[in-house]
Amino acid sequence: MQTSKALLKKIYGRREKWSHKGQYGKLVVIAGCERHTGSACFVGMAACRVGCDLVYVASPQRSADIAANFSPCLITEPLKGDKLETRHVKKILDMIKEVRGTAVVIGPGLWREDETNKAIVKLIDKIDLPMVIDADAIRAVAGNVKLLRKKKCVLTPHADEFRNLTGKFVNKNLEQRIKTVKEEANKISNVIALKGSVDVISDGKKIMLNNTGSVLMTKGGFGDTMTGICGAYLARGNDTFLSACAAAYVNGKAGEISSRKHGEGLLPTDMLEEIVKVIK
Repeated sequence: MQTSKALLKKIYGRREKWSHKGQYGKLVVIAGCERHTGSACFVGMAACRVGCDLVYVASPQRSADIAANFSPCLITEPLKGDKLETRHVKKILDMIKEVRGTAVVIGPGLWREDETNKAIVKLIDKIDLPMVIDADAIRAVAGNVKLLRKKKCVLTPHADEFRNLTGKFVNKNLEQRIKTVKEEANKISNVIALKGSVDVISDGKKIMLNNTGSVLMTKGGFGDTMTGICGAYLARGNDTFLSACAAAYVNGKAGEISSRKHGEGLLPTDMLEEIVKVIK
């Protein structure tokens, strides 16, 4: 099956007259480090743009400060130091409980330090909310995939992260990708959204293909925006498979629209401005 705008009808219904803040999602984003300061911004703002009510960013000090300066829409929880460490785990878990988070994103921009990997594994083990596991968090759990079987999550790897996670190399052959993604999603009992020219999404039983996107979406940040959109949909209470499929569609479609305007100069921040046209 192919993604289409029809997926969005399952996510965006008519809002109740007495809707209140938080009813449409409270997303906690664990992302960023001293060097990779853009990830938390891209994830958080993409989530805001698709309708998430509240977005909390837990990030090392410099990254959190930049996110706070980037937009007042992002509520930040600065973590002392330059990277995520095991000493931060309790603070993050306490924050998730305090703000009554409804979903979590973990991974973008955290990087691959041993100490950070340990913190990621501890957080994923302790968090009971729906999660999007992306980027460096995928690599961190690669040796401990059994941990994921008791979780409700979406993993959003590109080909190299997929190889790291599963030990399986996928080439450009679409049939091979479909077969391999379905098998591996079934093994971990969760959704895998393998990003590429055609995104392949599976929960181990169903398969969905997404053809939206542009060859210009190769710059850093476009994967982060998809992750943020998926996190926002999970935070609204949607299931993992629908959230992953709809996020891939919206992210790619917004990229298509903005690429026609900006060409080679396309930036993830340009794409954020076009999301409203896709979900309208």
